[in-house]
Amino acid sequence: MNQPLLTPSATTRPAVGVFSAIVLVASLGNFVDLYDLVLFGIVRVQSLHDLGISDPAEVTSRGLYLMNMQMGGMLLGGLFWGMLGDKRGRLSVLFGSILLYSLANIANGFVQTVDQYAWLRLIAGIGLAGELGAGVTLVAETLPKAKRGYGTMLVTSVGVPGALLAYWVGEHFGWRNAYFMGGGLGLALLVLRAGVFESGMFEHTRQTSVARGNFLSLFANRFQASKYLRCLLLGVPFWFMAGILITLAPEFGRAFQLQGAVTGGASIAWCYLGCTVGDFTSGALGQLLRSRLRVLRYFFGASAVAVGWFLFGLNGASVAAFYFACFLVGVAGGFWTLFVTVAAESFGTNIRATVATTAPNFARGSLVLVSLLFKGLKEMPALGMVGAAALLGAVLLGLAIFSASTLPETYGKELDYVEEV
Repeated sequence: MNQPLLTPSATTRPAVGVFSAIVLVASLGNFVDLYDLVLFGIVRVQSLHDLGISDPAEVTSRGLYLMNMQMGGMLLGGLFWGMLGDKRGRLSVLFGSILLYSLANIANGFVQTVDQYAWLRLIAGIGLAGELGAGVTLVAETLPKAKRGYGTMLVTSVGVPGALLAYWVGEHFGWRNAYFMGGGLGLALLVLRAGVFESGMFEHTRQTSVARGNFLSLFANRFQASKYLRCLLLGVPFWFMAGILITLAPEFGRAFQLQGAVTGGASIAWCYLGCTVGDFTSGALGQLLRSRLRVLRYFFGASAVAVGWFLFGLNGASVAAFYFACFLVGVAGGFWTLFVTVAAESFGTNIRATVATTAPNFARGSLVLVSLLFKGLKEMPALGMVGAAALLGAVLLGLAIFSASTLPETYGKELDYVEEV
């Protein structure tokens, strides 16, 4: 299904280390990316109240609508930036995507209506879609195969504290200033990009006649399509956990009749603090055990336990216990590191950026469908909010475990090859 390149492109660039400028810049890029990605969930209630939406049911409904606009933008952006990364280069995506979401987030600070808010979340989502996939692709193609896992581990886990910064800024400086801060951080990051060089593997592939960035080639045969779909299914559970359980934490808190009120911002902060621990742990275990997929299965099992306790073990609990549950959901969700690594390592250089960019963004964008299913299921008297979440979680984690059990192992895989199209 693939063929090696005629000349070893790895020799076109000097070997780089785990703490190289490429890894550092990709990590800081993901830091800003996650800041902007979760910011709406943190300031959702505050911003909608300021825009005149006060009814709790309306806040939930409008909030899901705005989240779906952002995630819909990430679906579109994942496709656009992914193909661009394979056709024009990984660095072009890093520059273009950061510029777009930075300007969109600055504009978000000036919105006066929900419709303006929605369209700018769509544009910001398109911009946010390019950062992670391009960064992971660049790191995977420049680090030695024995260290790739450590590089992607740093990119994803160093980026996670961006969510914590978003919470702190949103709580202390207001939602409009939080958007201004996110845009400013993105523009400042563009300066650091100047010293980063392009992937040697990509540069060599560009000199050949092989087709690059053809998204439809992923569906050219049953094997390719099945592998791509299973890669996608590895990441979907995280966005069910983060986008439904954690973003709607105030609503779940009321359903659990907690001993006090919880906020979406604090719940997101605790969850992403857990993600920092989980991302480091999953990435390190994948290297130490020399298997990405075995560790993925461990983390999916841990996610089932964490989600089960979140949904069925917190009735009448304290606020502290609820936030600890959010933290554990985040730790179990640390499989995101391995998901993006497996996606980048599963396909050839001529289609790698397309896969590495579309896979996480389609997984993120799946929240649109998941939230619609959740909204419909929770209206069923036999399920309600908790039953609907439990059913969705069981199905999505079951599909992810199946995918991790049937995909080819990617640890130590040579990446200097192209896919036949």
